[in-house]
Formats: sequence, C-alpha cells, structure tokens
Amino acid sequence: MNFYSILGLAPSASVTEVKRAYRRLARRHHPGINPGDRAVEALFRRISEAYETLADPELRQRYDTAVPQAPDEDRRAFEFTGFDFTVAAQGLESATFTELFAEVLHPVASADRGRTEAGADVHASLSVSFDDALRGVERQIMVTRHVSCVSCQGAGEMRVAEVPCSRCDGSGAVRWARGYMLFTKACAPCAGTGREKSRTCGVCGGPGRSVRSEGIRLRIPAGVRDGARLRVPGRGHAGRCGGRNGDLYVDVSVRPHRVMRRDGDDLHMVVPVAVHEAALGARIEVPSSDGPLHVKVPAGAQAGHRFKVSGRGAVSPSGARGDLYVEIRLALPAVVDARSKELMREFARLNPEDVRRDFLESFASEG
Repeated sequence: MNFYSILGLAPSASVTEVKRAYRRLARRHHPGINPGDRAVEALFRRISEAYETLADPELRQRYDTAVPQAPDEDRRAFEFTGFDFTVAAQGLESATFTELFAEVLHPVASADRGRTEAGADVHASLSVSFDDALRGVERQIMVTRHVSCVSCQGAGEMRVAEVPCSRCDGSGAVRWARGYMLFTKACAPCAGTGREKSRTCGVCGGPGRSVRSEGIRLRIPAGVRDGARLRVPGRGHAGRCGGRNGDLYVDVSVRPHRVMRRDGDDLHMVVPVAVHEAALGARIEVPSSDGPLHVKVPAGAQAGHRFKVSGRGAVSPSGARGDLYVEIRLALPAVVDARSKELMREFARLNPEDVRRDFLESFASEG
C-alpha cells in the first residue's frame, strides 16, 4: 500500500501538500458523508493512515527508507524485483496484494471520470407535538447533503485549451512502485492520450458536488401518524457529474398527549365530571383539535359512561375524519365545611337505595 499513491502525491511532496491532499480526500470520502458504504470506510482508513505517516517527519523517513520509490526511467509494464511468491500473504498484506493487482489488471476506465450517477437519498427524523400532528404544521429541518458544485455546475471538470497532460507530462502513462514491484498503466486523466482537453474541477475535486448544511421547509400534513415517513423529492444528495438528485425521507415521531390518545383515526379522552353534573345532566366544555367543544352529559350518567362525537377525530389519509370518544370520570369535591357535610347527609337520607346491592347479589350468585 503506497501512501504517496493513496494521497495522489509525488515522493517529493511537502508537508503542506500532504495536508492539503488529506483535507481534499477526507471531504470526499468521510464515512459521515457516505453512510453505510463499507468500501468508503476502508478507503478513508487508508487515507488517514497515509496522512498520519507522511505528515510526521520521523515516521515519513522510516517509511521512505523501508519502501523504495520508483526510478525515473520510463517502463511500459510491471516487473518483479526479488518478490518471494513462496510465502502466502495474510491479513493486511493479503488485502494490499489484491488491491495492487486490481489497479494494474482492472484500471478504472477513462469514461468513468465523467460517469453520471444518481445521488443517494438522505434520511432525517423530526418530532412533533400531538396537537401539531392533528392540525398539520410547517417545520424547518437542517440536513447535510451533497449539492452541485457552483464552480463546475455539477460537471466535475472544466474545459481548457488542449495542453500536455499534467499528470503524465504528455507520455500517456503513469508509473509507480509497491515494495519491489514496479508498475505502469495508462494515465486515467488523459485516457492515455497524453493530452488534456479538460481538467478536474479544483473546487469539488471531480465529483461535481460539494457538502452543505441547509434548512429545508417541510409541510407536516394534518393527521400524520406516529412513525410516518414523508418524502421530499429531489432534496437528497446531488447526483455525481450532473446525475439526478436523491430524495429526502423524514421519519416523524409524535409525542404523546397528557389527556388524549389516538386509536386509528379515533380520539379518546377521559373527562372529569362533578357529582351534581352527572346526577342532573349538564353541558360541559371539552378540548379538541378544532378548539373548545361543548357536549351534553345525560342526567344520571355513571362513571365510565362513554359517548361519541362524530367527525371530531383525526384526519385520515383519504381526508375523512374519525370520531371523538369522551369517557366520564366522577370527580368528588372535597367536603370540608359543616354545611356541605350536612347537605351530603341530607342527600343520603333522601336517597337510601343501596348502590352496592346489585354488585353483592351478582357476587353471591357466582358462589
């Protein structure tokens, strides 16, 4: 694994050039920009290892001493100088040996330099309140994504007057060394012609993209459910060399409400009702996604009694609305003064019926 080749540098490169090459490659191949891509993760590790070695004068001197560089004379093939094939390469050396032959026998086609690729999708998450989910709301989310390079307009290269290739000095081939082996292959930037009609964009380094964080306005539709995934077309990563953009996918989580819960498109709530309201009947005010709602409690309503308010639930994807279910919970007042206590005793004398009679008879019948 030749550290100079990984960073695209000559052995005579200065420390400043090493740092500049590392920053350029790290921006393009950082795992955070290419999530889930194992090949990019492996490449980024090699780039980091090369930088740490070549940026340290002492480590670089040891590396240069241990790994001879290619001589200046030109060759059009590769040669083995004392390589021992009787020993099987293992571990990291095995991977290096495979990479070495992949570069020589399967070089990247020159047409791949400008090959168009669609951009990857971007995934984000957003948390909204229960009320905002019912009514619908607009939110701005921050995403970090690839955008088309403003310098080359996404092409990845700039047209120039035809000149000798700066990579191979007009020879049409490049040569390098790995250990005791010397290699030569066609120069990729000029496709082996030795002449350049375009050059890689100096801003984006060739992919036609740059990284940017930006705020995107997102419309959360009314009635969105917890766990829903919203798609924003074209707001994912920009494509390579002018390819179409990916999409943005936003996973929505809805925070629970303190007094209301959702079941499908129906809403359920438990409302406290005073004893006299339940006994005599009353019109009470309950909250809803459309504002305060007045409902009628029938006279003689018992605790746990439920009644339905049609069309006051959540909005379904089809546009229809579910229902609101209100359950009564009796709320007993704190009886602290003598007058209130006497009134409660008077009420008991006027209504001597045993409220637990049916309960006890049912219990006895089970025995």
